[in-house]
Amino acid sequence: MTQQNPYSPTQGRQPAQQKKMSGCLIAIIVLVVVGVPMFGVMAALGIYGVRRYLAAAKTAEAKNTVGAISRAAVAAYEADTVIAGRPGHRLCNSAVPVPHAVPPAKKYLPSTIAGQDFNSGSPTAGWTCLKFAMTTPMYYQYHYQQGSGWVAPSIAPGPEGFEAAAQGDLDGNGIFSKFARTGKVVNGAVAMSTEMLIENEFE
Repeated sequence: MTQQNPYSPTQGRQPAQQKKMSGCLIAIIVLVVVGVPMFGVMAALGIYGVRRYLAAAKTAEAKNTVGAISRAAVAAYEADTVIAGRPGHRLCNSAVPVPHAVPPAKKYLPSTIAGQDFNSGSPTAGWTCLKFAMTTPMYYQYHYQQGSGWVAPSIAPGPEGFEAAAQGDLDGNGIFSKFARTGKVVNGAVAMSTEMLIENEFE
């Protein structure tokens, strides 16, 4: 009868190997149960972050352009103008919105034809008076209103004021974002609003 060698190298290893296999199996289960959903959440957050970043880059266009229109309005007021035969200062009258409708989830290329878009107006009214124009594609509809017709009535500056504004629909859902800044003639000088109104920024 053959006796089993109690010191056989094969003995004592099987339980250890079984423990290792069990540990690996548990680790795999944990990875599948916890890791896969976590990767899904991380991917979703990454996509959301990228979309937010792209939207923020687009809204920078509106903020910068509204600021530029405001500065153009102030410069036009401060320029020497002949009123009733005498030198004076006056705000430019309102301009037509460009484009005529808010572009839904796409860019609009302004027309370069005389009398259209930013090439419209007169020496006392509109974009011509402001000496403001854009020639590159844009995501927003831009406004310059003087005295009435406000895009943002909540911050209306009154009959002696103006409003520079932008409206957008970046996601095409029909809900508009709104950016507006106002100025008002006070004691012969233009006083600008200290902050820009922003509503539904990423719409």
